[in-house]
Amino acid sequence: MTAAPAEGVPHPLDLASRSRRSPTVLRILLGTQLRRLRESRHIRLEEAGNAIRASHSKISRMELGRVGFRRRDVADLLTLYGVTDESEREALLSLVAQANAPGWWHKYDDVLPSWFEAYVGLEQAASTIRCYEVQFVPGLLQSPGYAEAVVRLGHPDASDEEVERRVRLRMDRQEVLVRPDPPLLWAVIDEAVLRRPVGGAEVMRAQIEHLLEMISLPRVTLQVIPFSAGGHAAAGGPFSILRFAGVGLPDVVYLEQLTSAIYLEKREDIDRYLAVMERLCLQARPASETARMLRQLMTEL
Repeated sequence: MTAAPAEGVPHPLDLASRSRRSPTVLRILLGTQLRRLRESRHIRLEEAGNAIRASHSKISRMELGRVGFRRRDVADLLTLYGVTDESEREALLSLVAQANAPGWWHKYDDVLPSWFEAYVGLEQAASTIRCYEVQFVPGLLQSPGYAEAVVRLGHPDASDEEVERRVRLRMDRQEVLVRPDPPLLWAVIDEAVLRRPVGGAEVMRAQIEHLLEMISLPRVTLQVIPFSAGGHAAAGGPFSILRFAGVGLPDVVYLEQLTSAIYLEKREDIDRYLAVMERLCLQARPASETARMLRQLMTEL
């Protein structure tokens, strides 16, 4: 008898088409499917590990989508979990190669730290990206000149070639905003972001012009928290919230540090950051005023 598809997880035939072409998300979805199948049969991690000649920790990493998959391992797990229908088995097994395929960002492995690689993959699959920034323009909204200035601040000893590749990676990430099915990007920035002349006055002028172009896109919203607002809700610093509509993934909060990152997935953490984001949007100037504010700032440069 074949195990029924796990509740709350898309049918395996839908996973690839609904992962928005991100192997990172497909890996997580496939792992989630395997976890739901295991739990529906009340099979312990240790038992599953024994079935593929591995430890329970490897099964845990597979179910979290943090490692690649071997077709033989997935086949053995499906047998253990009672999935015997050939069409269902093949649908899941066919996803293994896709989940292991490198994303376009892997060509930047030399300048892409592992802790940020996961974020890029999630960003490419998100349906909504909400972010708050206090020091820099969000990466998805940076102009090439501004991005170069930011990269040189963070990597003062980098060669010109390395700087160019880091900037190119950032520009390639921005393609997500102009594809046929772009995510909703809703960014809130502190006024200090626009007042700080990163790269000098000419670079900032070009950056503000770029922001004016970007907010003309139907799926991009930008709000500015003015100095006059005083203290505000995001006392802890910048963060991003990613949402994945229709693919069975929970929201993710991303917190970037100097040499690492934190990914929060617990419901209570997500709810707290969502509440903070809502308060920030209320404290910020309405999005309808952003263009006027940007033009005013340009006259002051």
